Amino acid sequence: MKVKEKFFKDLDELMQNGPVTIVAFGDSVTHGAFDEGEIDYECVYHNRLRKKMNETRAYMPVNVINAGIGGITATQSLDRLDSQVLAHNPDLVIVCFGLNDVNGELADYLNSLKTIFTKIQESGAELIFMTPNMMNTRVDEDTALHLVEYATHIAQVQNGGKMDLFMESAVKVAEELGVTVCDCYKEWKKLSESQDVTKLLANRINHPLREMHELFASKLYEIIFE
Repeated sequence: MKVKEKFFKDLDELMQNGPVTIVAFGDSVTHGAFDEGEIDYECVYHNRLRKKMNETRAYMPVNVINAGIGGITATQSLDRLDSQVLAHNPDLVIVCFGLNDVNGELADYLNSLKTIFTKIQESGAELIFMTPNMMNTRVDEDTALHLVEYATHIAQVQNGGKMDLFMESAVKVAEELGVTVCDCYKEWKKLSESQDVTKLLANRINHPLREMHELFASKLYEIIFE
């Protein structure tokens, strides 16, 4: 049963099937990281999504489980898929990796996504692959001094096309497997045509500002309720 269908069920169905359960599976952005050392579970995109859903219909409980861990890749997350995601018997899993994976090999990233997608599909849960935000395109004056070297590296990755390649390839893999894609990276690329996206990042490297999590939540909501 899709989340959209379950969400509008009545009391009898709620008693039989329980509330809507969503698991957000990803890295630091999913974890709730903003500026360096700052975690905010209230403003993270999946909590915003939960609020949007209950603004639409307060009756149906929506439980969102945060399975994001900062600094981690899709490959590093394979071993925790069963225990931290599928064990919750979710109605929907939102998968969002790429910001750390781009520092590695494309094949590792894509193969790991294939494994994650396939196992979630086999579980019967609804699945959305959400592409992440863009990263910094320059080293901002507000960047913490001990992060300048990393920010320089990431700007080269973003501007040199590697991040574009990773996201385009990941979307292709998802589409080939019949996975619904919420292409937020594409939305960030549009924004970059008229805005300095580095200023849209709380840590000036890869963590979006709080208001940018609204973009993720809105796009997810649109896809879920079409």
